[in-house]
Amino acid sequence: MPMPPAQPAPPPESPIAGRFVVDTAYPLPGAGGGQPAFAATDRRTGQAGYMAIQVAPGAPPRPQPLAALADFADPRLLVPLAYGTAPGPAGRPAWYVVCPAPPGPPLWPPGADSIRPWSDADLIARLLRPAASVLEALERARLTHRAIRPQNLFADPAQGGQAVLGAAWAAPAASTQPAVFEPPYMAMCAPSARGAGRIGDDVYALGVTMLALAVGRLPLAGLDDETVVRRKLELGCFQALVGDARLSPPIADLVGGMLAADPEHRPPPALLADPAAARARRVAARPPRRAPRPLEVGEMSVFDARSLAHAIARQPEAGARVVRNGVADHWLRRVLGDTTVAARIEDVQRARNAEGHASDAIADARLVLQSVAMLDPLAPLCWRGVALWPDAIGTALVAEPADATLRARIEEIVAQEIVGTWAAARPEQCDPTVLRLEARQQRAWLRLRGWAGGLARLDYALNPLLPCRAALFADRPAARLPDVLPALEAVAARADLRAAPPIDRELAAFIAARMEGRLDAEIAALGDAAEPYEAAVRQVAVLAELQSRQKAPKLPALAAWLAAIVTPTLPRWHNRDTQAARDAALAAAVPAGDLAALLGTIDDPAARDADERGHAEARDAVRRLDARIARLIAATATRAETALRLGQETAAVAGLTALVAAIVAVLLV
Repeated sequence: MPMPPAQPAPPPESPIAGRFVVDTAYPLPGAGGGQPAFAATDRRTGQAGYMAIQVAPGAPPRPQPLAALADFADPRLLVPLAYGTAPGPAGRPAWYVVCPAPPGPPLWPPGADSIRPWSDADLIARLLRPAASVLEALERARLTHRAIRPQNLFADPAQGGQAVLGAAWAAPAASTQPAVFEPPYMAMCAPSARGAGRIGDDVYALGVTMLALAVGRLPLAGLDDETVVRRKLELGCFQALVGDARLSPPIADLVGGMLAADPEHRPPPALLADPAAARARRVAARPPRRAPRPLEVGEMSVFDARSLAHAIARQPEAGARVVRNGVADHWLRRVLGDTTVAARIEDVQRARNAEGHASDAIADARLVLQSVAMLDPLAPLCWRGVALWPDAIGTALVAEPADATLRARIEEIVAQEIVGTWAAARPEQCDPTVLRLEARQQRAWLRLRGWAGGLARLDYALNPLLPCRAALFADRPAARLPDVLPALEAVAARADLRAAPPIDRELAAFIAARMEGRLDAEIAALGDAAEPYEAAVRQVAVLAELQSRQKAPKLPALAAWLAAIVTPTLPRWHNRDTQAARDAALAAAVPAGDLAALLGTIDDPAARDADERGHAEARDAVRRLDARIARLIAATATRAETALRLGQETAAVAGLTALVAAIVAVLLV
């Protein structure tokens, strides 16, 4: 996934990218493509005419357009110019994407239920041709817009009221788009799960926009998303949207082609620039088969294969029973007359019945997934009631408010590489090899042990511009790796935030994802530390490596914070001189703000081994001295005993000698 070009990470009070100043006192209602927008000024030139679109929590910007459109110069598109932090409306820092401000009012006035219908000439000259030209350029750049609707198109007075496409970069693709402007296979997904789609989806949205302006009212107004999807599937998009409205033949032909069910049948943007050619090219698609009597799936009655796929996806338990019991393939073959699809459904049904127990929920989920893909190859991945496109797994994971069930389903999809299974069931619509490789990589991230893996790693790996959600960064968003150390340095200046170590599971996963695996082992070890000293040293080690790799300036406040955490856990040195030297080195490393030097003072294995060896040698010397003294004492006692014994024997001999002498003397007298 391409990353946007690196930009300096300014503090919250600085201009965005060192250039744009946001004025939250001047909101621009309706200008931000469905998100709050504020006036902005270029500090370098003093020029106004810009807007800063505020990024919502859990809805990260789109990284590809931010990178690819940096040098895109077309006044008919509000391109992203910069992104970053600045004070928000409540005074707290917020994330913004800066774009040119709209040059004029929206084509559809805010809050209006209807407008005066446009003429055919205006539809062609003011809307179709300029929009098609922009879409053609986006297609060349391999990008999509995904937010085309009358409320996000603006009239440019300098160009005779021609349409200018609004911004669509500060939120996940199509997440602000009403379901009526989306094809059924997109509208059935949650807004955060629709993905970037293809340029044909923008052509579809442009067709709905033309229809709305041609008749002067929004089609299917007031209906909920599910009803909109079902009506489009049952009647066809053109009939469902047009209803009883009257269109001129040229506009009806153009709109009909743009609303084709299959995106391959819609005219490409290059052809739309020539409406006559676009009308002539219209593909005569064969209408779908419609059964004479319906098939009941749960609470839904279906008459065709696409509606059956939708019903099975929306009611997976009832759908699994219909397929597993052979009802679906019998209806497809005998009632609908589609033997090809019936045979494919029969194959997966037979495989399901042979592989496991009837109550196996995962096996049923796979059966539903494959059945939906075979019945409607245009449909998204449908897993246990969740519909999404694979490139939107990341944005669906982090969507707010948080949905525990959705995250659990996505974890199943990733853990079992369901994307690969889905791709294999519809190879004509995708590249199964690429999707399998991506699924394997995601599974590897999920299975990484400790703090380097899990769902948190997926959150950040799949959302390159998602700010770190660690509690410490609540007042200072950090969406890029260079933002982390300055943010921690600012946090370290607040005593109320220094109760815990700086790295928690969220920050660990954020760093691991942004470092692209280069610190996985070190970060995984953070959660495996068995004792306080080891845990503290590993925190310092990760941040020191980060400072070294980024060549970050000194961080004295963060160093003091880390020293305060580590010092109570440090093993004491045996050598008093070494202990004093280390204490002095630690005290000197803190104001220098060099985390590598700090790490060297607290974690020097060579010095620690030398200290331990010296301590061991000293203990051995003491033991040897103690043994020698003991031997000397033992030898002294033995000599004393010998001397005593020799003295007694000498005295006895002397006494005996004297006695003998006395006897001899008596005998001689």
